Amino acid sequence: MDKTGVSRRHFFFGSVLAGAVPAAGFGSTPSLKMMGYKSPNEKLNIAAIGAGGKGASDIRACRPENIIAMADPDDKRAERTFKEYPDTPKYKDFRKMLDKHEKEIDAVLVSCPDFMHATASMWAMSRGKHVYCQKPLTRTVWEAQQLTLAAQKYGVATQMGNQGYSNEGARQCCEIIWSGEIGNVTEVHAWTDRPGHYWPQGPEVSPAEAPVPETLDWDTWLGIADLRPYSPAYVPHNWRAFPDFGCGAIGDMACHIMGTPNMALKLGAPTSVECLKKEGVSKYTFPHRTVIRFDFPARGAMPPVKVFWHDSLTAQPEFDQVPKGELLGDSDINGSLFIGDKGMVTTGCYGERTRLVPAAKMQDYKMPEPVLTRSPGHYRDWIRACKGGEPSCSNFNVAGPFVQWMLLGVIAMKFEGKLEWDAQKGIFSNNPDANRYLKPTFRKGWKFV
Repeated sequence: MDKTGVSRRHFFFGSVLAGAVPAAGFGSTPSLKMMGYKSPNEKLNIAAIGAGGKGASDIRACRPENIIAMADPDDKRAERTFKEYPDTPKYKDFRKMLDKHEKEIDAVLVSCPDFMHATASMWAMSRGKHVYCQKPLTRTVWEAQQLTLAAQKYGVATQMGNQGYSNEGARQCCEIIWSGEIGNVTEVHAWTDRPGHYWPQGPEVSPAEAPVPETLDWDTWLGIADLRPYSPAYVPHNWRAFPDFGCGAIGDMACHIMGTPNMALKLGAPTSVECLKKEGVSKYTFPHRTVIRFDFPARGAMPPVKVFWHDSLTAQPEFDQVPKGELLGDSDINGSLFIGDKGMVTTGCYGERTRLVPAAKMQDYKMPEPVLTRSPGHYRDWIRACKGGEPSCSNFNVAGPFVQWMLLGVIAMKFEGKLEWDAQKGIFSNNPDANRYLKPTFRKGWKFV
């Protein structure tokens, strides 16, 4: 410690944290105490877009509030949730629900397939409704940009459903890295076992046409997407394998697993992205297995860093620097590894089980003093923001830029070689053909706002 009373460790924290944690919390926004906000003790009136699958658990997590309306085009998928709320109005088309109950709704849960996230969220925000949108927030980069701008324009409280941002371990990982314990981080690896046994993806998948089930409104389910025959390959949950509907394993898991690297390393926008490996290339779906590399420039005191995404793994990746068995167990093959010039740290899917590598380093190790606020829970964090509290940790100011760089990896799967990203112009500078995947098309009859 020098004569000023500032330790070298504190100095490292200060220089790294400059700009990392806004004064108003994660992702500062203008005050949410606008006309119509509720007191902390008053319940929100919440409408749900998507009531089956993940929508069911999102609704369940918000049960202490008032669930006043639901929309889902698939009665079979939503059946269980519908039965739990027998007196709640139900709709096939969320647009009709929002129009009918606009004056009653305070906030909206968006839990439909990826390709409809942005449209549903925009319809809600443009009506002044707070929004909790499932990951990966949007299917395209342009949509993520638009939602970020819209959240600011309409002054609503937002949150993306990547729970790891609220995890204690994710914040501890940030604090370990910011303390200088592992030195300068120049390489990160993130991995998942998806798609694996979770959904079929690869050359064996073909969307064979079949009769539309009586319980499904296929036209409404398709939303902004181009018309096509119904196939059970799409509905109810395998849609994420198809580029028109989902974002593959990146859309399913990267928002969780790469959330800690994004937060800890203040990643911003990359300079390039490249799909280094593709196995099981398909005419209809994403490849069965990929390895994608993102290159990020220096960020303040942090040096340039390479971030690698590995999907469809049946065992955790092996690294020359890591002793066998030092990473997370094979029962949950989702995690990340930070490689610094003085050491390594690893985390699980949601930032859980954060620890130094090798594990022997944890014996006498004391976690750094907290510098990040702790979360009351991912849903409660958003609900608190809806009622005028501080911005939630993964609000669209935070989630939008994060999702934008991840979605560049989805586009990279379609091309050979490195794609150079011009963040200022928002385009690929060396591949005009890749730029056509930055924005979706909208089927006639559907509008973004």
